[in-house]
Amino acid sequence: MLLPVIKMRVMLLCIMLPCLSVSAQVDIADFDNPNQHALYQKVIKELRCLVCQNQSLADSNSDLAKDLRRKSYEMIRQDKNYDEIIQYMIERYGEFVLYRPRITPATLLLWFSPFVILIAIAGFALLKIRKPRQPTHTKFSKQQLANAKSLIDKSAL
Repeated sequence: MLLPVIKMRVMLLCIMLPCLSVSAQVDIADFDNPNQHALYQKVIKELRCLVCQNQSLADSNSDLAKDLRRKSYEMIRQDKNYDEIIQYMIERYGEFVLYRPRITPATLLLWFSPFVILIAIAGFALLKIRKPRQPTHTKFSKQQLANAKSLIDKSAL
């Protein structure tokens, strides 16, 4: 009776062991001062991983994200400022590398279309709610009214 329980626990342990050894790789970035470290954190949070697309460089473990973090680190060590690093990345990878795209004529639709759609829906809803429904009056002929009256009278009996 005890043997099946032990076998089950050993099997469970064998299944769980590989999960325990998995760990994320951490980049070690050594800077001369805390300002450089803060700049590095800001840059890698503002840039998008081009492989994952829904993660910043700080969150991604893809090879490209590691390369971009390394390049950002090197540029900061060369005393490049935030704007220079971002501009370099945009020139190399396009506006898509920005986690939050800039407001430019090309991105106006991206930034403001949700507001325009929301205002349009709210306006449409207000018009539908406020607009009183007009009762529809249908004119009946004397013959139709007489037929209806006779039907009502018959059903009342």
